[in-house]
Amino acid sequence: MKLSKRIILTILALIGFLTSVKLSFIYMDANFNPYALSSFCSINDLIDCDGVAKTGHSQFFGVPLAFWGLFLYFIFLFFTYVDKLQKIEIKGFKLFGFAEVFKRPESYICALGIIAFLISMSLACISIFEIQKICILCFFTYILNLIIGLYAKPADENYFQVFKTSFIDFIDALKIKKYAIAFVIVLLAAIGILSYTTITNVLAPQVKLQKDIKTYSTPNGDEYKISGNVLGDPKAGLVVHEYTDYQCPFCFVLNTMLIRAVSELENLQVVHHNLPLDMECNPTMKSQMHPGSCLLAKYAIAAGLQGKYWEMNNMLFDKEFESEDEILKEAAKLGLDTQKLKEDAESQKVKEQLQKEIKESIDIGIDGTPALRINMETKIGIIPYEELKEKLIKAGARERK
Repeated sequence: MKLSKRIILTILALIGFLTSVKLSFIYMDANFNPYALSSFCSINDLIDCDGVAKTGHSQFFGVPLAFWGLFLYFIFLFFTYVDKLQKIEIKGFKLFGFAEVFKRPESYICALGIIAFLISMSLACISIFEIQKICILCFFTYILNLIIGLYAKPADENYFQVFKTSFIDFIDALKIKKYAIAFVIVLLAAIGILSYTTITNVLAPQVKLQKDIKTYSTPNGDEYKISGNVLGDPKAGLVVHEYTDYQCPFCFVLNTMLIRAVSELENLQVVHHNLPLDMECNPTMKSQMHPGSCLLAKYAIAAGLQGKYWEMNNMLFDKEFESEDEILKEAAKLGLDTQKLKEDAESQKVKEQLQKEIKESIDIGIDGTPALRINMETKIGIIPYEELKEKLIKAGARERK
């Protein structure tokens, strides 16, 4: 490889490597650091590196795409200097003796660059059309991959020959027994690691969360049968507060998670607070978000006057209502006095209680749903169930015997 070509490929690979390092930090902050500030490339709703990093598409086999990028640019650098590496010896032992099988590194870099670019284009389509957010650093690496692939192409080969050469050299290398064994060992190790990251999602909390959302966003039915006005132990040492809107789908998820937590943990009580994002009753709303949620909140509070708050709470989350009559029809199935329920829902007492709950929520800094308050810690949004359960146990709840 010519010196000038080696230098330029080195510079391009190092730029890609450093960009991937930055993307790795953005990914880790977005997914593991709740106190991290927005990155410099999160500019608006469209150009939002943090937003992309928080989606399930930002990983492959449970490994962040930024980490795959680090590996790719490391391979580019390896092939750029593979002829030099072959000569490194320590006490007569060639440290990179296996590199002797890589006879045409320019072809390999070219093939990998083009393959990486083609994969990148599929990621770009997902980003634009599905996520509807763009990570400008990611798009930069996509173009960089193409530039590396095109620049690395040997002068005496066309692109078809580049791929053919790379494939033939790979097969020839596997014909050597010691390298075939080494390849199988490396392959098995890679499968083991990727299986672990895929199954545990240890590096992909957003995938865990998406799975939980899917699991807990279906109607409860009788799975978590609850009743009365108190959820959990009335004398519990740990009292957790949830703030929800009955028209909010993620509130449904959090509510179901908490009901399950109560079924699995003791010394725990959950208190529900209504925070409808509806201009009809919420004076802080500047625009309409969830019309009709004020009415649902009033019916939940009114059901509490008959000792059936949590039955009504679950029913309001489980079903969709197009009219007040439908609410009353379902309420009758819960054994509620529907005439009294309707009167109470429009009573001054219930309206004042709803306003009190809204005001208390806003006063402690909660202006969105779903929200959760464990001791003095407030979390707006939802977290994976296992993480939620772990937080509850650390705060004082205990596994049921």
